Amino acid sequence: MTDRHHLLVHGGTFAAVGDGGDISGVRGGSSPDGLFVRDARHLSRWQLTVDGAVPEALTPVADGDMARCVLVPRGGRQEPPAHTLFREQAVGDGSFVESLKVTSNRPVPTTVRLAVTADADFTDQFELRSDYRTYAKAGATRSRQVLDDGVEFAYQRGEWRSCTTVTAEPAPDGVEETGTGARRMVWTLDLEPHGTAELALRVMARPHGDKRALRVPRSPSALNEQLLALEGEYVQGVSFPTGWPELAAACARGLSDLASLQVRATGLDGEELHVPAAGAPWFLTLLGRDALLTSLFALPYRPQLAAATLPALAATQATAVGPESVSQPGKIVHEVRHGELAHFGQVPYGRYYGSVDATPLFLVLLGAYVEQTGDTALARRLESNARAAVGWMLDHGGLTSRGYLVYRADQGGLANQNWKDSPGAICGADGTRASGPVMAAGAQGYAYDALRRTAWVARTVWEDETYAALLEQAAADLRDRFQQDFWMRDHSFPALALDGEGRQVDALASDAGHLLWSGLLDKEYGELVGRRLLEPDFFSGWGVRTLASGQAAYHPLSYHRGSVWPHDNALITLGLSRYGLHDEARTVAHALVDAATAAGHRLPEVLAGYGRDTHPEPVPYPHACVRESRSAAAPLALLTAVGGA
Repeated sequence: MTDRHHLLVHGGTFAAVGDGGDISGVRGGSSPDGLFVRDARHLSRWQLTVDGAVPEALTPVADGDMARCVLVPRGGRQEPPAHTLFREQAVGDGSFVESLKVTSNRPVPTTVRLAVTADADFTDQFELRSDYRTYAKAGATRSRQVLDDGVEFAYQRGEWRSCTTVTAEPAPDGVEETGTGARRMVWTLDLEPHGTAELALRVMARPHGDKRALRVPRSPSALNEQLLALEGEYVQGVSFPTGWPELAAACARGLSDLASLQVRATGLDGEELHVPAAGAPWFLTLLGRDALLTSLFALPYRPQLAAATLPALAATQATAVGPESVSQPGKIVHEVRHGELAHFGQVPYGRYYGSVDATPLFLVLLGAYVEQTGDTALARRLESNARAAVGWMLDHGGLTSRGYLVYRADQGGLANQNWKDSPGAICGADGTRASGPVMAAGAQGYAYDALRRTAWVARTVWEDETYAALLEQAAADLRDRFQQDFWMRDHSFPALALDGEGRQVDALASDAGHLLWSGLLDKEYGELVGRRLLEPDFFSGWGVRTLASGQAAYHPLSYHRGSVWPHDNALITLGLSRYGLHDEARTVAHALVDAATAAGHRLPEVLAGYGRDTHPEPVPYPHACVRESRSAAAPLALLTAVGGA
């Protein structure tokens, strides 16, 4: 990560630590540090000192599932370090475990004073974002209680309660106040000549409403073994291409990341499920669009992701109109949050429905899942949810009244509600933002695919021929309208969107590739689009840019106006393959695999748009999620699209 935070992720828990394993709690930067569980920071400070001073890192923490570093007291060449510290850390479900071993480098008995200063501010993640917004918390209180073997931090605001318990073995000799609310646990250790002493520290987070009895392993190694076992289950049984080891490695790395990104969710009948979170650090939660695309990419290899994602999203499907949450009957949720600010309605994201495309993607995944697995039972179980989703597309979604899926800017939430959801992402070539209700091109492709797939399910599973014929006609009409209204003849390319007046938003954007994936364009138009996406203004050498360079709106470090997104390119590659453009599909796939290889076989959320001809290594985007489920699953989509070519 760009500000030297190292991420440890396990389910709904992540820790971001510095090079020496410390947590400073300092606000600012592109990512937060701390221990986070369900949107709250349960450790805001975790700092080691040796004889009153912060040690320096001989071997800093490296990226991996467990943090390891080697530390020594600061000194010079004339005075070799008196001791060496070996620090290991790992996270589990709601827990953080550290093993600290101190070894004397001297031939005589020595005494060393170790201290770990800990604090938990229980800050909501939304308070740590770069917009520096503040939120009133009337009546909130924090407390600290010294335990026989550590300290407990607690937080209460009305009915909202959470706590963090820190214990150590051996127990600290004392727990000191610091004047800041933090507590300092201290140990005085007597070391034999070249002797060693060990400390085991365990942190257990108890977020609001979590009543599970968690067992926290004593050592980071034990926690890491649990995660490795889970990762092994995800990788086992998948046939990787033997002739393309770099793609095989990217697939294996992606599956391992998907294993660590599984978060708890609830199904239609209250059953506990595990679904892919969007990404860490900022989105370690269920996001409808992200979970659906991740499940689609992984479907041929890990269909259980879809089998969990579909009922989890059905359970949160909207049943009423809610202006603040942008909910409407039948709509699939965009984002689910569990933090304090969402609980008290200070942010709208407890259940937020500001997505125009999650609903059609829900139907796409359902149809694809049944086709892939033959599991008709799930299609029957979710029939009413699927029909409600179709009803939303035809009614509130705008297909009947406007001819297209349409969204309007939400003043309290997202201005743009397609996958390019940053402000200004939907713009003309000159950068002018679309005004009024927006009809984004990619969402129309998803709607077309959703109608066709649901028609197939209706005919083959629900045995409703009349409904199937209705949906097929709606899909055919949408295709005809789209090619008439969106196609820019001067560019031989579809518009990014239509604005509220029906005018074409004329930026040349990667969203056109999504239309290939969904099959919305006829063969002639599809081939024109596919070849255009591989021209130098679009194709950076690491992938297809979100916006073609040379336009005034382009910026290589813009989130959605010039960057390269792996999941975007995965959809494009699948679309190129669908239209028979196999050479072009292989070109994009090789570019993405090369980008993954340059970063330890892991694809980030997004890359900068700089060209490979001038930058021989992929340039990271500064605020990207390091672990992102769609990017983790993207190599699987490439494998589906091009095989081991």
